[in-house]
Amino acid sequence: MRVMLAEDSALLREGIRSLLTDEGHDVVAAYGSAEGLMQRLEAERPDVVVLDVRMPPTHTDEGVRAAVQIRARWPEVGILVLSQYVEREFTQVLLGDDARAVGYLLKDRVMGVDDFLDALDRVQAGGLVLDPDVVRQLFRDTSHPLGMLTEREREVLGLMAEGRTNAGIAATLFVSTSAVEKHSNAIFDKLGLLAEDGYNRRVQAILRYLES
Repeated sequence: MRVMLAEDSALLREGIRSLLTDEGHDVVAAYGSAEGLMQRLEAERPDVVVLDVRMPPTHTDEGVRAAVQIRARWPEVGILVLSQYVEREFTQVLLGDDARAVGYLLKDRVMGVDDFLDALDRVQAGGLVLDPDVVRQLFRDTSHPLGMLTEREREVLGLMAEGRTNAGIAATLFVSTSAVEKHSNAIFDKLGLLAEDGYNRRVQAILRYLES
């Protein structure tokens, strides 16, 4: 996997670089700001970009702004955001209707090496990876009861919350992918999640599960 990093903490940046290199990944470049990363992306494309949210010069939301630009200009590049904070406005844009090959982890999660590497692999494969705390903060104003779901639908929703794809859920439950898709659509319908609302329905459904 070819990876680019943007993280203003030199210690964390070099730690991630060393970890990825030891795992056999190619760290194409590592920067202390989003600006350097964006300039390098003009010339070549990695498989995944790993970047912090708050970086120079203002230490506010440079990383998420860069992630939104990357998604708009180079949608084939996976994005894994690392932060101690959740920037709601821009992250909701990043997680719009076509939320794929994107992840948002809180930095404490990086301390779990296996969790971090698994998240990176899933983002490269086109998956959506969200720290549960990120989901709660992004959509904390929404809630719906889950009582109308069948037992199987709740199983499917629980596996969604673990970050599994439809194919992964199908393999776990020993059912077809089309069956999982039908269950997923039933969950969205019962929870009143409309595709045209502007948010990813899978993320919203996971929130309901986490709040139950």
